[in-house]
Amino acid sequence: MVSVALCDDDEAQLAHIASLLDAYGAQHPEIRLRVCRFASGERLLDSAQQESFDLYLLDVLMPGLSGIDVGLRLREMGDEGEIIYLSASREHAVESYQAQAFFYLLKPVESDRLFAVLERALGRLAQMRSQCVVVHTSTGAERISLQEIIYVERVQRSMGYHCTGGRTVFSVSLRTSFREAATPLLASRCFLLCGASFAVNLRHVAAVEQTAAVMDDATRVPIPRRLGPQIKRAWMDYWLEADKKW
Repeated sequence: MVSVALCDDDEAQLAHIASLLDAYGAQHPEIRLRVCRFASGERLLDSAQQESFDLYLLDVLMPGLSGIDVGLRLREMGDEGEIIYLSASREHAVESYQAQAFFYLLKPVESDRLFAVLERALGRLAQMRSQCVVVHTSTGAERISLQEIIYVERVQRSMGYHCTGGRTVFSVSLRTSFREAATPLLASRCFLLCGASFAVNLRHVAAVEQTAAVMDDATRVPIPRRLGPQIKRAWMDYWLEADKKW
């Protein structure tokens, strides 16, 4: 099951995109799309506080909260659903990167173009769901999805995995260096080593300052001053790539 939130203040556009999603679902019955329609960004956010969605299709220009505003609010809430923006203009394409958008699709939306973008977005969702790391804790082994991990730090002699929703998982005592222990994470291009005791998930980095990476939960992860430019470049390269991989 893939849950989709569709938001557009234009009723005709809302119905049009919904019909295209229905057609895509009919072609791919194995995916099982569940589509929820919203006529405003405010209504979508109210719903997203109770239930997150796997995929968001957002009109950019709407009264009240714009699609960009909605995307930024979702990221502030820790929501990691893929965002596809729909707009009649390219004007706000650069702004969409701030909300970590998957794609910026121009209206009028045609079925073949939308289906191709959906194919890629759903493929990435499936890949992300399958990627995890096994952490050995004092109560046994625990599997954590990579997309849940915001950053990892060395806490005394263990690894602290800081996850979305405010959850932190601590490993048993390390018998190797932090870098060696973080190897399974660093195999994914989303994770970047920040000094000797921290690794951040680039997908959750909201900004890179001279001595800190600011995460999307407002945590400031310290980084060595000498590594600041390198880490900022890696973060920008990650989001500028058209098709990001885990």
